[in-house]
Amino acid sequence: MAQSRHAVVIGGGIGGLTAAAALHRCGWQVTVLERARSLEPAGAAISLAPNSLRALDVIGLGEEIRDLAAWEGDGGLRTPGGRWLARSDAAATAERFGGPLVLLHRATLIHSLAAQLPPGAVRTAAAATLADPGAADRPARVSTPDGELEADLVVAADGIQSAVRRTLFPDHPGPVYSGFTTWRVVIPVPGAEFASHETWGRGRIWGTHPLKDGRVYAYAAATAPAGEHAPDDEKAELLRRYGDWHDPIPAVLAAARPEDVLRHDVHHIAEPLPAYHRGRVALVGDAAHAMPPTLGQGGNQAIEDAIVLAHHREDLAAYSAARLPRTTAIARQAVKVGRLNMMTNRPLMAVRDTAVAALSKAVPGLFLRSFEGIADWRPPQQPYASDVTPAGNR
Repeated sequence: MAQSRHAVVIGGGIGGLTAAAALHRCGWQVTVLERARSLEPAGAAISLAPNSLRALDVIGLGEEIRDLAAWEGDGGLRTPGGRWLARSDAAATAERFGGPLVLLHRATLIHSLAAQLPPGAVRTAAAATLADPGAADRPARVSTPDGELEADLVVAADGIQSAVRRTLFPDHPGPVYSGFTTWRVVIPVPGAEFASHETWGRGRIWGTHPLKDGRVYAYAAATAPAGEHAPDDEKAELLRRYGDWHDPIPAVLAAARPEDVLRHDVHHIAEPLPAYHRGRVALVGDAAHAMPPTLGQGGNQAIEDAIVLAHHREDLAAYSAARLPRTTAIARQAVKVGRLNMMTNRPLMAVRDTAVAALSKAVPGLFLRSFEGIADWRPPQQPYASDVTPAGNR
């Protein structure tokens, strides 16, 4: 029997675990190296669009995630005073793109992906360094505290500050500050009943969405100097910035404890990489194309990357050719939307809000067009259509 091919995945997040699951399904031996002590992600939710759900179908996980997720119902865009600027139609979205937008906790997705892998495939508290990217005539090598691993393929899913990316492309400038910071919270909010919404203010936004387990996922973003933090705590900062906005925002803030609130500055890769591979190493997710969260596509694109990489696992140039143009275009669109979200000029904001309200009434499906070419994506034809994992890799 031919020896199984071996892939080492650096990073146990969504992109890394999806790639590991897809490669395992192809009959490859996989080793996932995660430097954290557990796979438990930060307390935040993720929105999955039809494009990533179809990608998860490839590894037999799409329906499970659809069943676990809270489907994003009707909602829309509001002003801080509560006026609706635009309403969204979940049924129209599903019809247009062949499926719904769904929302679930990141931990739920991580656990489902990890369950696709054989025992022992994931090693936590395992820092990894790329020692040699390899070439056609030699394997790649990855250094760990427990020794060196050889691999036919290294999947670099080590995030926005990717050390592997810096090793492969040392002259690339890396990520830049996007000009705004974000807060996220997932908490129970007793008695809260509301439609999913995003609210645009002056240089700041807020979003509130119900989860299937009864909790609420809320996020906020605001223009701020890089590295800034609240003088007291981040809940207090949210109260100062959003405490007088429309319901249910005050109720969410009242229910949150300071320790529930996560804050992170937003960075993105402004200058695209020349390729998403070098030697036997392929970059996926934020390591390749970190983008602002304004389109909700960061995790979705990481899932797409992973499935396309498994498809082109023997031809990494084909992987780069398939992914670089698409992700570059989506990242640029996310940057443009971020500028629209974070507008601070009051006259321009008034023009923006008036235009959004007028266009949403005149052309109800207009805003769905921004997701054309994104949410309607379909994965490549599977070269591994069997639902049964190869016997030698169970």
